[in-house]
Amino acid sequence: MELNERYTDKLAKYILAAAGLAIAFALCWYFRSVLTYILIAVVVSLVAKPLMGILQKIRIKGKKAPDWLLAALSIVIVLSVLISLITSVIPIIAGVLKDISMVNIETAARGIAVPLAEFNDFLRQAFPQLGSDFRIEITALNELQKLLNVSMFSSVLGSAATFVTNMAIGLFSVVFIGFFFIKDDGLFTQIVCALVPDRHEETTEKAISDIGYLLSRYFIGVILEMIGVALINFLGLAFIARLGLHASIGIAVLTGILNVIPYVGPFIGIILGTTLSILLKYTSVSPIGLDVNFWVFAAILVAILYFTQLVDNFVYQPLIYSTSIKSKPLEIFIVLLIVGHIGGPLSLIIAIPCYTVVRVIAFRFFGHIKAIKRLIPDEKLITNEKD
Repeated sequence: MELNERYTDKLAKYILAAAGLAIAFALCWYFRSVLTYILIAVVVSLVAKPLMGILQKIRIKGKKAPDWLLAALSIVIVLSVLISLITSVIPIIAGVLKDISMVNIETAARGIAVPLAEFNDFLRQAFPQLGSDFRIEITALNELQKLLNVSMFSSVLGSAATFVTNMAIGLFSVVFIGFFFIKDDGLFTQIVCALVPDRHEETTEKAISDIGYLLSRYFIGVILEMIGVALINFLGLAFIARLGLHASIGIAVLTGILNVIPYVGPFIGIILGTTLSILLKYTSVSPIGLDVNFWVFAAILVAILYFTQLVDNFVYQPLIYSTSIKSKPLEIFIVLLIVGHIGGPLSLIIAIPCYTVVRVIAFRFFGHIKAIKRLIPDEKLITNEKD
């Protein structure tokens, strides 16, 4: 009888725990936009905290500025840099569209007619099933017409106001929440610890401290990687391909932003960077780019962008992915493969931060398990302690 009562009590606890998790998950899903704002604010605060630490060391007549002012200045600097990086891509896209609208179509057509005809001949010979009258430009235009229809434009215009409103609310929320996370160090830790049992509070504080330390290093490293990739591409496009200052900056920043997506992003950046550069060369009113034929110019562009990826793969990434979050390269590669298979290319952006969180939690709460001991044999692999 007593055994049955114990079994019933355990079953009731499991049912209550499952019900509590289900309710918590439902609440998180319902308020997912709010949680998104909080998570973005946490990321911004992780990037801005080292900057605030530097500002706190500045003394004017032996006095430092108040924390609220330094926190506001730090978040303004971080957001200004991020927004300027993103918005710098818009002028180059607008410039391409403007130049295309002003261009002499016949001149542009003559410039690419010969290489386009050669490419069509190559496709017809390599794939006879396409037919003798196949032209890739006609096929591309037909597919584009299917995508660009009246209903799509009306839908986009109808949702434009909603999008702008949501962006304004989201930006204000991130700035407001991030300000307090930066100003009141430990505020996020206090919020999380208030939701966990007392016996796990100390371990939770250590886990949050470790996660904050590793993610702060990682996000700062990613920003530096983005700048490094954009800088090399800018130098190559401006001084080798001779695309001009404005176009080189825009395309370089675009490739730097896309490079944030591991493995897939650099490939997309090479394609978009090459395509935009070719469009600018053959459609701009003023002549830009090297005075060479189509294929040589395309090869030079691909070589410039690919060289940057080699530098990124062999110099930048080992320093950022392995050093910043203290994980082995093979470990990171396997995680990216699994996440990419489950969630697709865009999920790779959050793969490493999420893995870092899981890794620290596993060590702090389940460090006694053999597999985790082998994966993280030393506490120095997740903390800021030096070897």
